[in-house]
Amino acid sequence: MDYLPLFHQLTRKKCLVVGGGSVATRKIRLLIDAKADVTVIAPTLSKELIELANAHTITHISRRFNAGDTHHFVLIVSACNDKNVNAAVSNEAQQQNIPVNVVDEPSLCTVIFPAIVDRSPITIAISSGGIAPVLSRLTRGKLETLLPQNLGNIAKLGKKFREAVKEKFSNTEQRRLFWESVFNGPIADMSYQGKDNLAEATLQNQLDKAADTTAIGKVYLVGAGPGDPELLTLKALRILQQADLIIYDRLVSDSVLNLARRDAERIYVGKKRSDHSVPQEGINALLIKFAKQGKRVVRLKGGDPFMFGRGGEEIETLVDHSILFEVIPGITAASGCSSYSGIPLTHRDHAQSCLFVTGHLKDNTVNLDWEQLAKPNQTIVIYMGLIGLPQISEQLIQRGLSKNTPVALIQKGTTPEHKVIISDLSGIVKKVEELKPKPPTLIIIGTVVTLHNKLNWGH
Repeated sequence: MDYLPLFHQLTRKKCLVVGGGSVATRKIRLLIDAKADVTVIAPTLSKELIELANAHTITHISRRFNAGDTHHFVLIVSACNDKNVNAAVSNEAQQQNIPVNVVDEPSLCTVIFPAIVDRSPITIAISSGGIAPVLSRLTRGKLETLLPQNLGNIAKLGKKFREAVKEKFSNTEQRRLFWESVFNGPIADMSYQGKDNLAEATLQNQLDKAADTTAIGKVYLVGAGPGDPELLTLKALRILQQADLIIYDRLVSDSVLNLARRDAERIYVGKKRSDHSVPQEGINALLIKFAKQGKRVVRLKGGDPFMFGRGGEEIETLVDHSILFEVIPGITAASGCSSYSGIPLTHRDHAQSCLFVTGHLKDNTVNLDWEQLAKPNQTIVIYMGLIGLPQISEQLIQRGLSKNTPVALIQKGTTPEHKVIISDLSGIVKKVEELKPKPPTLIIIGTVVTLHNKLNWGH
């Protein structure tokens, strides 16, 4: 993060703007909206600024910037065409530790003006760090269309009832659940429609009927998908943003975790070959422990929780302990990695069926139904098969599958490190030894792999 976003309280605070043109005018409008006490130093002013000066909305000093002009201000903006003046303003401000913004000169800034979505008291700031202001503006435009114009109304209603809600509920968890029901339900809709009196009466009624009881915990088994955060389902995203606690695996990408509620507690329980940071029994115990504390627990798994993710075992434990749970499926690695590699899992000219198997069993050996796997006209997808690849290739060839059968090994599919290694059954082991792909990897065996070069669209 190049800049830490902060919101400054500028009411009646002295702010200086150097420059009186159109760019300076735009900055001054924002400062006036923030109720700042604005002084402008410039030989000439735009028509709008002249009107503001005549109305005593701003203070105008009609001259060029001089050394020492920055004293006694809490924020300084330089928006003139003279680069030397901009540099002098920035240097003097920084010497006094006064935040300074120099328009279109990020290197001279200690603060920058973001694109703003104003639904006061809800304010959203979007910044590119000064390097792509048009992109920030376009992003702002998209957010403007998504957010109700009256969003601020429901925030004001929340302020009005804040103390009453604190008195009603003895713990913060119950308060948060109450407010979520208000902000996500009919009361919010009433407020957005401008029906403020009805919204207030309904909120009061809901508060009167609410009981100060311990929250009921619940566990959500959520599929995080193969890595690309945009493959997360809408429901998974919603649950992530409501979770109190996230228990996550090694295969869950940072970009997916970053979409979760910021103040949610996170517990890493990642596993890799011969290294289980938390054994499965320990994971099960964590789910039970925190659910019984009334927390909303997300068990976040790479891919889909029911595809070699031991999700079934975990919910069996939850059932045994009468814990509420819900399963939110995810895009499994087979689907995501093959799609991003231009390899259809089925194709009427190549494969009419697809088998999903794991190349890593409980005893660390590969013990599969080789006769079934060696049948023609099908696609084989092998999870966790990198270590067992020599044995897999050997066994399939011994069972009659042609040594020329195409094989694709996909490294970190759908992520920026997505890489595809193409070979055949007889040559894939040697190629892997040469290229040394990094896990997680997925193996696809079958003639559908020949379509990779033709259909590969993204990598």
